[in-house]
Amino acid sequence: MRKFRFSIILKAYSTSSAQTISESTAAPKKFSVYCDNIQITRHGRNGNIREAESLFRRMPEKSVVTYTAMLSAYANNGQITNARRVFDEMPQRTVATWNAMITAYVRNMSSVNGVEEAFRLFARMPVRNAVSHTAMIMGFVNAGRMDDTERLFRSTPLEWRDPYCSNILMNGYLMIGKLEEAVRVFEVMVEKNVVCYSTMVDGYCKNGRLTEARKLFDIMGESKNEFTWCSMIDGYMKSGNFQDGFQLFLQMRREGLVRIEPTILTVIFESCGRIGRDREGCQVHGFVSHMGFECDVFLCNSMITMYSRFGCIDEARSLFNMMNKRDVVSWNSLISGYVQAGRIEEANELFERMDSKDSVSWTTLITGFANRGLTEKCISLFRDMPERDGVAWTALISGFVNNGEYEEAISWFVEMARNAMRPEAVTLCCLLSASASLASLSLGSQMHAFVVKLNMGFDLSIQNSLVSIYSKCGSVDDAYKIFKSITWQSIVSFNSMITGFAHNGYGEEALDLFRKLVDGGLDPTDVTFIGVLSACTHAGLVKEGWQYFKSMNTLFKVEPSPDHYVCMVDLLGRAGLLDEATKLIESMPFEPHIGVWGALLGASRTHMRPDIAKLASQSILQLEPNNATAYVVLSDVYHCVGKRRDEEEIRLSKRSLGIRKSPGCSWITVKEKVKLFLSADKSHENFEEIKPTLGTIMREMTQLDDCIEIY
Repeated sequence: MRKFRFSIILKAYSTSSAQTISESTAAPKKFSVYCDNIQITRHGRNGNIREAESLFRRMPEKSVVTYTAMLSAYANNGQITNARRVFDEMPQRTVATWNAMITAYVRNMSSVNGVEEAFRLFARMPVRNAVSHTAMIMGFVNAGRMDDTERLFRSTPLEWRDPYCSNILMNGYLMIGKLEEAVRVFEVMVEKNVVCYSTMVDGYCKNGRLTEARKLFDIMGESKNEFTWCSMIDGYMKSGNFQDGFQLFLQMRREGLVRIEPTILTVIFESCGRIGRDREGCQVHGFVSHMGFECDVFLCNSMITMYSRFGCIDEARSLFNMMNKRDVVSWNSLISGYVQAGRIEEANELFERMDSKDSVSWTTLITGFANRGLTEKCISLFRDMPERDGVAWTALISGFVNNGEYEEAISWFVEMARNAMRPEAVTLCCLLSASASLASLSLGSQMHAFVVKLNMGFDLSIQNSLVSIYSKCGSVDDAYKIFKSITWQSIVSFNSMITGFAHNGYGEEALDLFRKLVDGGLDPTDVTFIGVLSACTHAGLVKEGWQYFKSMNTLFKVEPSPDHYVCMVDLLGRAGLLDEATKLIESMPFEPHIGVWGALLGASRTHMRPDIAKLASQSILQLEPNNATAYVVLSDVYHCVGKRRDEEEIRLSKRSLGIRKSPGCSWITVKEKVKLFLSADKSHENFEEIKPTLGTIMREMTQLDDCIEIY
């Protein structure tokens, strides 16, 4: 028995020795190929594609792994054509090779028809695995082809679906706003991981469904990662529940299960700056200093933005000066802060000092000069830009609109179109606003046609702007048609239509729409109530106006602003209830602005109340001593009630102070151009041609007046 065992051992040893001798020469070669493969992969990841190519060509022997490494190196550097060439030249392929080529197409969809090529390869694969299905599903999601994604997902074997394929499908639905579809995928998952839970928490938060998000968040227990915490905190902050979000951040600190990353701190700083929570913002800044995060450029940029929003621009500058390393965002953040503070000179000085500027740098400064009304400087900066993107064009055009230079805005929009620059929704909204301000229905209709041509008619902001422009131009029927065509009407949609009805005398329609808004579960805003009160004013609904005004605070938690008081004073004044209007002004919790007294002054002229006219005029002149309207209206009231001496005193006082009323103006559209006319103005380019026609009209009016007197 021992002899048998010994012979077996001896035989085995001799066999293995022979194999070792035969393989001893092959081993160095295999090791060399292995090392070269690693080098090709490393060169590809570092962007050294020439070194990878050179090494690949010099290799006397190449394995499947070698070809796959070279293919991936090309793909990682965006050379998809070369990657495909290597794939086609391969003598043999493994499933990993096919997956690498499919992934290459998926990651380079912008440069080639990636998803189609990827799917052709996927269909040709002799054998597939979970990675193949995951890569292809990712490709369809990135291309926005959710129907194809769903079909492929259903054909994927059950054991390969969870969690990776399901996570990708779920995320795809969330990207296009289909939360319920994402919930459906999540609920049928057999194997769930922290990624799918975190994705759903984020999805619920972004859709404002914080209760469901918090329920999942709590179920996760200690498995929550940084992304989960960040999503939940950000969800609270963005929905206006700052206190809940901040308390959750403090809980995260106390538990200490997850490292506090700069991303979460940035969310806190952004929210503090947005809603003015300076105490909490400074508190978190102290925590950042304690933790030694102040060297983080990303965080410092967020703090500069936060302090700028607080109005503490000097503190923002101090933080900027202390930074050891700055990037272009650091400079842009501080420039933006100076622009917000109205300190354009310092913003310009920083801009001039920048070594490298990006589009944001130029655009921010253009916005700053536009805010000052320096549109010529905006044009100069815009022309100096090395590259102009859609944001820069929009900044320039909106600058003209905000400064009332509507024709200039339209002219630059035409120039934008000539440069083959596709406008963004915000650009078109600016142009629609300009059309509304010009009360040009023709221009608004042209812009509407342009929107339809660009297939942007379903953008909510554009739809709301169209409702506004048609309403302002008096085309209420067209405005209401667009309003009804909006799939998901927001509070802005309702506000635009209610205001449109109100300003065009459709008071009952405006109030009916308000009731639909409330019944639909939307919360009215301060803008909503301005429209509602205006509707009551135009319809003469004093009782209803009082009810809506009182319900603002009691039912809807909206504090009345001075503009709401203007509407109420106007409502009471038009109804002849001037004493009630005066009492309302006296009860205001803040000082009335000129609009309130202006509404009372207008009512006093309508109802010939010299006592009220005197009170309103004196109050206006205390706020604006050179306001000509107060003098003119008061003297008119005195004239109408026969108080000649008082009338003459007011006129003499106005004349001695050198106060002149701003001339009225009107405009007409001739051959697609708006022609402006000012009272007593002789500067019009066609004045000499207009003068004789005007004389003829005056003579005919005089003759008509004589005929009326004789009759």
